[in-house]
Amino acid sequence: MDLQKQTGPRVAELRASDADRDRIADMLRDALAEGRLTAEEHAERVEGVLRAKTVGELEVFVQDLPAAHQGRPGPGRPYVPNRPAAGALPPRADENVVAIFSSATRKGRWRAGRRVHAYSVFGSVEIDLSEAIFEYQQVVIKAVSIFGDVQVRVPENVSLRGTGGGVLGNFEVQTLDSTDAQAPVVYVDGWAILGNVEARPRRGKLVADILDRVSDRVDRALRKHLDR
Repeated sequence: MDLQKQTGPRVAELRASDADRDRIADMLRDALAEGRLTAEEHAERVEGVLRAKTVGELEVFVQDLPAAHQGRPGPGRPYVPNRPAAGALPPRADENVVAIFSSATRKGRWRAGRRVHAYSVFGSVEIDLSEAIFEYQQVVIKAVSIFGDVQVRVPENVSLRGTGGGVLGNFEVQTLDSTDAQAPVVYVDGWAILGNVEARPRRGKLVADILDRVSDRVDRALRKHLDR
């Protein structure tokens, strides 16, 4: 007797969970920040996400976005927003930290902008974000060291990424993944020319006040309204 295989529903037909909606909402927020969506398009799609019942209905709202084709995060692989696209951040740094034959430090309770530039020429720069106030989810630090040293420290509960290199020097970024989808992401980019650039977490330090974004509060309010 032939036995017919029993197959379950396709992924697209599965009922969407809150985690599925949050994943799609994160993609839409990133697309808005990168300029891929207008504010009106973002608002329209978010409303559709909240009304969607299945995974397939959710994916319709991001099928024309690059993030939708990069694979879904699985257990142990938290979602990290895409690197800010060119033009998504202000062209000028919110803050410059410069040390020429000297030392410069930025630490304590300070407000981290979206873009920070650190330059060390025969000097040392320390940028310590372990007690900083993050007003933005994505922070880019451009670090250039020439015969100098640039040290970046971040809390343990943020994500840390880096792109750069060394010319007879050392460029090292210790990749870090936060388990919180709303946690800040720090990108350290730059070059070490006969110098050193190093970024890593400061153990035992956690972000005490991750920014509650307005869109999250709106999402929760709309969900409550739709559940009535």
